[in-house]
Amino acid sequence: MISHLSGTIFEITPSSVIIDCNGVGYFATISLQTYKDIQNQDKSLVYIQEIIREDSHSLYGFSTKTERLLFNLLISVNGVGPSSSIMMLSSMSVLEITSAISSGNNLALQKIKGIGAKTAQRIIVDLRDKISTFELPELLDNSLGNKNKSEALSALEVLGISKKITEKIIDKILKDNPEIEVEELIKETLKKL
Repeated sequence: MISHLSGTIFEITPSSVIIDCNGVGYFATISLQTYKDIQNQDKSLVYIQEIIREDSHSLYGFSTKTERLLFNLLISVNGVGPSSSIMMLSSMSVLEITSAISSGNNLALQKIKGIGAKTAQRIIVDLRDKISTFELPELLDNSLGNKNKSEALSALEVLGISKKITEKIIDKILKDNPEIEVEELIKETLKKL
């Protein structure tokens, strides 16, 4: 199985890339997010998900392991195929999709072409627990707010306060003040308990 491809970008479009690896060109379908991340590079590393079926052998490329992980979670849902997953990853960021799933916001998912009410609900039901218990590694480091959130949650858990209780409060505080320091975030959370 191919895990990643590292080489020269031979050709790139908003939906696909051909990566030349020592004289062999590999065609991979990509999301718009991956396109934005690698479009101005001569050489690139693309994480690959290989899907082999009776009538096709397809490669899907991603600029991050997190995007590939979410793609695999999405295609695990009955009725969501690789094309729908790529469409979702092209329409929304990884963070937006995971937030919509964990908050149960099926209207946000329905705005994506090809995702109806039943499919959106099925995605939420099937993946909500997986996403809430699954640490998406790059999301935690993606922004200062998320790093501060994880540090504050850890500190509050050490104090014996449940993550379920504090997470919504911390999210609201970070929404109002995304640049808040960890210490201040913990103090504000304690005040609102």
